[in-house]
Amino acid sequence: MAPDAPEQSISSGPAPASAPQVLCLGEALVDRLGPPGGDPARDGPCDDRLGGAPANVACALARLGTPGAFLGRLGRDAIGAAFAQLFAERGVDTSALQWDGERPSRVVLVRRDTRGERQFGGFAGDRGAGFADQALAAAELAAALGPLLAGARWLLVGTIPLASPAAASALQLACREAAAAGVPLALDVNWRPTFWDPAADPAAGPTPAQAARIQPLLGQAALIKCAREEAHWLFGTADPAVVSAALPQRPAVLVTDGSAPLRWWLGGSAGVLPAFRVPVVDTTGAGDAFTAGLLHRLVADPALLSDASSDRDLELMRFAGACGALVCQGAGAIDPQPTRARVRAFLEHVSSG
Repeated sequence: MAPDAPEQSISSGPAPASAPQVLCLGEALVDRLGPPGGDPARDGPCDDRLGGAPANVACALARLGTPGAFLGRLGRDAIGAAFAQLFAERGVDTSALQWDGERPSRVVLVRRDTRGERQFGGFAGDRGAGFADQALAAAELAAALGPLLAGARWLLVGTIPLASPAAASALQLACREAAAAGVPLALDVNWRPTFWDPAADPAAGPTPAQAARIQPLLGQAALIKCAREEAHWLFGTADPAVVSAALPQRPAVLVTDGSAPLRWWLGGSAGVLPAFRVPVVDTTGAGDAFTAGLLHRLVADPALLSDASSDRDLELMRFAGACGALVCQGAGAIDPQPTRARVRAFLEHVSSG
């Protein structure tokens, strides 16, 4: 990771030449990956990797060739400097990136089992005032949001900002402004109980109060991606068609389930795709790469969201699934993200199931 840098070296800098098509709002952080079977809080060696779902998606989109923007807040520290360098290298728009001189960037402790599956188990680095991502400021965001929404095709969010009052206000502002501008909302539920309560069981579902705070996002989203257990917690079913029917706007719904088949309801059509079988090093960020692959194709062909075609839907899901499968074969969420050419080559030589 980059050393501490002077303030001028981690400024947002100029926006990329192409207007961002997808605005990714939320957290950028470090995933501290423990040794397989170990605890990153006490066991070594650990592997620190830049991550955070919205940052992962923005970087993955850029590598696929779709311009994106990251809307979030980082500390003026080594992690912030490393992200500034990464975003510049990938061409991610940072005109809405905020900097915090008081709170540090967040470090998440990630346990990995011997198969590469991970579990989030607390944080490191808090100096008593919380983390920078929790203090995402609505007023600062509002000043930067208008020009970005003018050219955007999607706003992508997760539920983690709802766990902190300031960040929740900024998220809600962005959703209101996106709706007013006619920019559809993509929601990756990405439920992480430890962000709401560091002492929570990492496997616990949302409480009724937490689910109620998530509900407005569910009721606005044009596209919802959730894990099987998240669908059960929030809707009592993992059937994507039933989930869609439970919401007034009838969104597209995708339900992932690790190595089990992906299921979707898209444009009034249901589908299933077995997972690609690949050697797994680390599953961190695989779902974010899948989301990026999905949005990349929807930006290029918006009709995929509403026109029911089993063949076109399957091709879309295979592309997104390949993005996730390729990330599983490397360490961390960002470094293994594929280019379009690598995805095409993968799909030519691998089968699912």
